[in-house]
Order: sequence, then structure tokens, then C-alpha cells
Amino acid sequence: MGQYTLDNGLRLVTAPASTGRVAAVNLWYGVGSRHEVPGRTGFAHLFEHLMFQGSGNVVKGEHFEVVERLGGDINASTSTDRTNYYETVPEHALDLILWLEADRLSTLRDGMTQEVLDNQRDVVKNERRQRYDNQPYGTALERILRLAYPEGHPYHHPTIGSMADLDAADLDYVKSFHKAHYGPDNCVLTVVSDLDPEDVLARVERFFGPIPARDTRPEAPDAALPAPLGGPVRDAVTETVPAAGVFAGFRVAPYGTRDFDVMHLASAVLGQGQGSRLYRALVVDRPIAADDGGAAADILSFRYTDSLLLVNMLAREGVSGDELETAMREEIAKLATGITEEELDRARAVLERDHLQSISSPAGLADAIGSATQLLGDPELVFTWPERWVDITAEEVRSAVERLLVDDNLLVVRFDPQAAETSPEPEPAVS
Repeated sequence: MGQYTLDNGLRLVTAPASTGRVAAVNLWYGVGSRHEVPGRTGFAHLFEHLMFQGSGNVVKGEHFEVVERLGGDINASTSTDRTNYYETVPEHALDLILWLEADRLSTLRDGMTQEVLDNQRDVVKNERRQRYDNQPYGTALERILRLAYPEGHPYHHPTIGSMADLDAADLDYVKSFHKAHYGPDNCVLTVVSDLDPEDVLARVERFFGPIPARDTRPEAPDAALPAPLGGPVRDAVTETVPAAGVFAGFRVAPYGTRDFDVMHLASAVLGQGQGSRLYRALVVDRPIAADDGGAAADILSFRYTDSLLLVNMLAREGVSGDELETAMREEIAKLATGITEEELDRARAVLERDHLQSISSPAGLADAIGSATQLLGDPELVFTWPERWVDITAEEVRSAVERLLVDDNLLVVRFDPQAAETSPEPEPAVS
């Protein structure tokens, strides 16, 4: 693995590919929805779309078309802590991809027009309708974040933003957002290929080296949480859903800490896989919860504030939300009485399997390296991460559960089906 920093601050990491003759390119920019301010939510995600809509030298849509003509894969994603852009292409096309990425980093504002902004704003608004507003349980995450983080906190809102804020987006602010956050000094570029690392460095220097660093580096909003959650806090929703749904959450430590790793193991014991406690107790033994394949608990990881351990299950037909919630909370509470070494070994195996699968392809490895470098400053972590779970003991997990998975640290979002309207009895016929 090669690690380099260009004079303009861009960090480059190279790694060998497991599959020959391909190049996976991944850029992690240190900007996400946590950098947004009240009244300006959704801008980081809007930019994910705008970055594909043309620049000073590339027309609208051409970036996608070029990669697809090569038979490659291309996409992007936005989270609270970062925005990333990635392509996997034949190795001979690496220079072209580096040029495309460097061009939109340096000249995107030249190609930005009101028409492009209006078009992509409508695309994002439609995405919100489809994935959040018109989807059963679609607003669960938005409601969870509102309960978990106080108003004004940078993690209070989802990356999709609000309709009102998207409507208020103007061209000048969009350009200023790009200028403030999109610079080589805020980027980790990862290239996974069979090329010599020094060769990759020379190519990156050629295309990215002339791009100047940002003039100023805006500070991210304060993500401190001065007060505990003070739960249980609740949000009750009655709407057209197929079954009652229970979404429970607990604040846990930030991503990258040992305390996070401890609770990650706890989540695997509790609700990851068909050997987990929730699956065995509420899907198999009773059963009152729908079979979702064994995924009932996981951690929504945040690097710069408390993460959220989330437990969610849907009720089987004929089971009320009250019955399911009570059973879930009982099983969660039992975890504090202790876990077995067998359960802990299984949890380690589940998490290690997921990690190894995530880095098994060139694209997955490039993404994981970008994450480890941008968020934690150490790309080597992608190869050593499972070692973090080895010396965590069952008592350490039990103790953390006893401290954190409690009512004072609990939020619940409940979805209950709307009662079907009954038609009135017809009036008797008058003869």
C-alpha cells in the first residue's frame, strides 16, 4: 500500500487489486450533512447529484456515459460525515477517470447553471418522495434523528434534507458550498489497481497537482452532546403501513473508539443473523416478529458525535405494536444479565465476515480505504479491523449494555397501521 500527500493537500492511497486489469477509483470528500446549517439542509446530497451534471470541460451527463461505454461501474453516495464518488473501469482507462474527477473538482462551478440546479433539485425532491414520504416506514430514520439529537445539532436531520430547504436553494449559495468544501485538501483519493504505486502517483500529480487548495477551511458545526438523552422519548405514528413497526435506538460511542467496538459486538449478539437473540426469541420461538433474514440490530455509525445502536422489527399478522415493543425491550434488557463466550465468538465471526466481504472486491477495498483514511487517518485499518474485537471480553460487553441499553438512553419510533374504515350498514329497503 502506498500513501502520499500532494503539495495541495490531496491524500492519495494506492493498493493492489485482487482482480487484474481493473482500476477502482474512489474519492472521499470530508463534507456531509453535518456541515449543513439550519435552513440549508440537503445541500451535501444535492451536490452529489450536481457533480454529474457537467463542468467547465464536460457536458451534462457525459461523465456517466463515458464510464458506461467502458463497461465500468460508477456511482456516488452522501452521509453525515462524507460524500464519495467512485468508478471501477478497465485499467487502461485510469487516466481518463482521473482527468474527469480532477476536472469536476476544479471547474464544476464553470458549468453550473440555474437550469441544472432546478433540474437536480426536482430530482432530489422526487427521491425524497419515493424513499421517505411515500414509502412505508420511510420517515423512520428522520424521526429517529430528531429524537436522538436536539434541534440545531448537525446530526438532527437526514442527508436528504427538507422540501422547504431544497426549494430555497439558490445558485450563488450552491457555488459557495462547492468552493468551501470541494478542494484537494479535503479529499482522499484511493486507487486500487495492479499498477506500480509510483506510476499511480505520477498520474495523480499530473491531473490533480495543479488544482490549488481551498482559500479557507470552514469549521464544522459543534457536534457535542452536552446532555444525556433523558429517555425514554417517543414518536408515535399511525399511517398506512402493512404491520406495526418498532424502531428503538440508544446513543453509543462515536465510530472508531473501543466503546463503539464493544457495542458493535453487542448489536451482533442481539440482532445480527439467525443465531442472534432477537431472531431466536421473537421470530422462531414465540413467534411474533416478521422474518427479515436475521437483521434486527446494527449501529448507525457517526465519527464526530454519539452513534446510534438501532433495533427494529416488524410485527407478524395479528400482533400489536404494544406486544412486539414489550417483547423487544424485554430481550434487550436480558442482555445485561450476561452473554456467553459462544455468543461472543459468533458475534466476532459475523462482524469479521461482513468486513471481509466488504473489502473482497477492488471497489469495496477502495471504499474501505477511503473511509479509514478520511475518518480515522489510517488506511491500514482496513486490514487489521477484526483484531479490534479479539480482546473484548463478554463482561466488557455486558457492562456496557447495562450502562447504555437502558430506558434513560432509549428512543422509540412506533408505526401502527391505520384502522380500516368500515362502510356504514345500508338502510333497510322501504316497501
